[in-house]
Amino acid sequence: MRIVTWNINSLRLRLPLLERLVGELSPDVICLQETKVPDEFFPEDAPARLGYPHYLRRGMKSYNGVAIFSRLPISAIPDVPDRGAPDWCLKNDRRHVSAVIHAPSGPIELHDFYVPAGGDIPDPVENPKYAHKLAFVEEATRYFATHRPRRCILVGDLNIAPLEHDVWSHKQLKDVVSHTQPEIERMKAWLDTGFVDAMRTFVAADQKLYTWWSYRNRDWRLSNRGRRLDHVWVSADLVPSLRQLIIHESARDWPGPSDHVPVAMDLEL
Repeated sequence: MRIVTWNINSLRLRLPLLERLVGELSPDVICLQETKVPDEFFPEDAPARLGYPHYLRRGMKSYNGVAIFSRLPISAIPDVPDRGAPDWCLKNDRRHVSAVIHAPSGPIELHDFYVPAGGDIPDPVENPKYAHKLAFVEEATRYFATHRPRRCILVGDLNIAPLEHDVWSHKQLKDVVSHTQPEIERMKAWLDTGFVDAMRTFVAADQKLYTWWSYRNRDWRLSNRGRRLDHVWVSADLVPSLRQLIIHESARDWPGPSDHVPVAMDLEL
């Protein structure tokens, strides 16, 4: 099974790029973030046309939005108070969609997240967006601490680069939102609810690993001022199933690209 996670930064704007992604990587499951399309305007024909007859989406106008496209049958996790998609921080801002993938080896629980970016000022008193980000991660941590993950995959744009070599300069970015200590500590607590950082099982922690390059960099390859904001986590029982990691960097050079690149993970399930 190949799962791809990608912050597409507007689904309707980049549908041709999604088609190119399918042609180049042929994933079984695609998890998208920042789709920026309300459910009533979602391009309902797109998933099947691309070869994904099963899909779930949760969207809103202009902001946020997540979606899962799948070749395998999927079903929504029952939306009851202690399962499914909670209303994170009571904001109803469509940052999470979850599903059960009905794989031949048995069901796999899948969570697709788009964590708040957090604004520019790393102070929860001065910056409500940063406070929201910290609260969101804390709430997600409590949720998974209660429902310990098993046969579970969590992906998405988590908007935190936790390790020194997840950013182009730890020294220069240690006080920049996405790499601050309060964010890193909270992400670690979330990960410790029962997950393993699957990407770092393929790339050692002392090696650079990026998935995002700012639009402000005219020559992103030359400057290479990247960050790893996109993540793939698996529950500990799925670690033996991990087979391959692909950071599809060439997508950053596609016409009208997202500032994030797709991340593909292969598992033998």
